[in-house]
Amino acid sequence: MNNATKALVTLVLLAAFAGAAYFSFFKTGQSADTPAGKLLGTPQTVELTGLIALDVEPYFADLRVQKALAEQGLVVNVKRVGSRDMANRVVPGQTPDFFFPSGVVAANQIADAAKKANVGSTSYSPFYTPMVVASWTPIAQILAANGMATEASPKVWRVDLAKLTQLMLDKKRWKDLKGASSYEVNKSVLVSTTDVRKSNSAAMYLALTSYAINGGDLVTDRTTAQKVALRVTELFKRQGYQENYVNGNFDDYASIGIGKTPLAFIYENQMLSYALAKKGVGPDMVLMYPQPTLFNKVVFVATSERAKKLGDALTTSPVLQRLAVEYGFRIADTAQFVQVAQSAGLAVEERITQVIDPPSFELMAEMIDVISRQMEH
Repeated sequence: MNNATKALVTLVLLAAFAGAAYFSFFKTGQSADTPAGKLLGTPQTVELTGLIALDVEPYFADLRVQKALAEQGLVVNVKRVGSRDMANRVVPGQTPDFFFPSGVVAANQIADAAKKANVGSTSYSPFYTPMVVASWTPIAQILAANGMATEASPKVWRVDLAKLTQLMLDKKRWKDLKGASSYEVNKSVLVSTTDVRKSNSAAMYLALTSYAINGGDLVTDRTTAQKVALRVTELFKRQGYQENYVNGNFDDYASIGIGKTPLAFIYENQMLSYALAKKGVGPDMVLMYPQPTLFNKVVFVATSERAKKLGDALTTSPVLQRLAVEYGFRIADTAQFVQVAQSAGLAVEERITQVIDPPSFELMAEMIDVISRQMEH
């Protein structure tokens, strides 16, 4: 072998060795918490499993969300279950890494179950949505004529919760109301909800109506809870069939219209998601904000140490926060939410100040149990 040939062989071997070293260094750095990974600044990949509410299922299915999470070294596997069923899934040694229920009541129930099972938990509130009534301009105008609603700004209405609740308890019909010529039907004035035995949004409606029936005070004891629940029962019973999930209730409002659903109790983010998808809303579609209302917080509960990284990411990542707004949720940056709503052609209440908290989850459970028993008769 002459000198030229030896030199060529040496170069080929060096190149092969360098390539193998490069591959080993960089690939190892991408997949593990190794010296190479630390040197390159590549995040360690963490695979998490969690249970989520219906509200955030489309969010986690979004490829942009998955990409943003992957860039932070997070691979997330989720399964949707009912928020109220989640606390039953807290089992020592079998608890998923995280829960993402709809509402603080369910989140508190999970945290309580975790404490009893000696499972650590940390809660985050990355985004939220107020409870609203989806309605129509003619309906809002009728309620205004009867002293129950005011137009805060074009196509944004506020409705007096106590007066509306009393009107429903008095079994008034639309044709009985002043100025009802645009909706003169022999139909009871009722807010359409989901099934309170199965749905979080209906539980939020219960929380609001219980506040109204209790004279504008939060229900804080069991006796009052039972008494108030008996009165609210008829508001659920008189609706007839109720959907199990809030999407079904909103679909009736959006697709069938004013004839079936003059008033629908929904999450605000549903209307914004609809507006974004349809590039606007129907000319008579309006949002009515109960006075007071509730914020439905989509609460992230980490039940493993490694899931805290996901909680932090959902709460602080500008990309993940912006994508949450694209699904209609409000974030700490209200201006960003309002801008997205305006671009979608939806008028919203910019700053909501009349807000209450729901009763404790024990009292909410008590009221739901009372109503459930009554609904079976």
